[in-house]
Amino acid sequence: MANLSLRSLRYLVAVADASSVTGAARRLHVSQPSISEAVAALEAELGVALLLRHHARGVTPTPAGARVVAEARLLLRHAEDFLHASASLGQAVAGEVAMGCFLTLAPRYLPALLAGLRRDVPGLTVRVEEGDHDEMLAGLSAGRTEVALTYDFGMFEGLEVTRVAEIAPVAVLPAKHRLARAARLTLAELASEPFLLLDLPHSRDYFLGMFRDRGLSPEVAFRSRSQDLLRGLVGNGLGWTIQNVQPESPYAIDGTRITSVPLEPGLPPVRLALAALPGPAGRPAVRALARYIREAFERGGMFNPRPALAG
Repeated sequence: MANLSLRSLRYLVAVADASSVTGAARRLHVSQPSISEAVAALEAELGVALLLRHHARGVTPTPAGARVVAEARLLLRHAEDFLHASASLGQAVAGEVAMGCFLTLAPRYLPALLAGLRRDVPGLTVRVEEGDHDEMLAGLSAGRTEVALTYDFGMFEGLEVTRVAEIAPVAVLPAKHRLARAARLTLAELASEPFLLLDLPHSRDYFLGMFRDRGLSPEVAFRSRSQDLLRGLVGNGLGWTIQNVQPESPYAIDGTRITSVPLEPGLPPVRLALAALPGPAGRPAVRALARYIREAFERGGMFNPRPALAG
């Protein structure tokens, strides 16, 4: 494949990301004909159609094209690693990593992680894609991301999964709730009160499963994909919720006061994990990022487990 070039692969990935040749040309600051010719030559070289052209509606990858795009992303990142390594022999790791992060984990952990990386590993940059668990897995599968910080459930075969932490569930109540000063609560004590459900794929099953396993049925008063919204509703006295990952402040985003109370023993914790496909997991930059995150959750690290916040 003498005509296969990094430039043509870069053009193909840009077209897939922009869903159009026009958008890719604008992003790369090259002419549309140059991109069209490069992609057409790549299709001829590989002997397979990579893109479906839709009149006035851009393009989408074919099934074969989606696989080629995912592999092209990895190859381009390896090429970037090679250039960084050649330019900085004997120096610290450098390069960019595309990282996925579960929606509820991002605001709690990413700011400190990114600030720490800038301080401790200045040659490493991280591009973040947020989403729910299914979106994390889709990003890994498509090659948009190389590693994801998410929850350890529903992983597809072939992923390298490394657990980094276990976090127990707690009840989040209004600060003036009658049970706010309890040392520990059971689900049975709260099941009849308005429950505010984090309505994300897998998350909803995890929370509702706690009640189901104890023969209880919660009074679901509100559903949302946003933990901040749920905490605000709690702070305004509209119900209670269950959370695992918690901010460092006993206040909701609107300034109302809330409190966290440990729940009964035996409820399943969530397991935070790093997930990556074997190819991307071997990149030096990805290995460096994964090691930094693992160390952040170890005892003595920046996220060393602490007791739940009191109100």
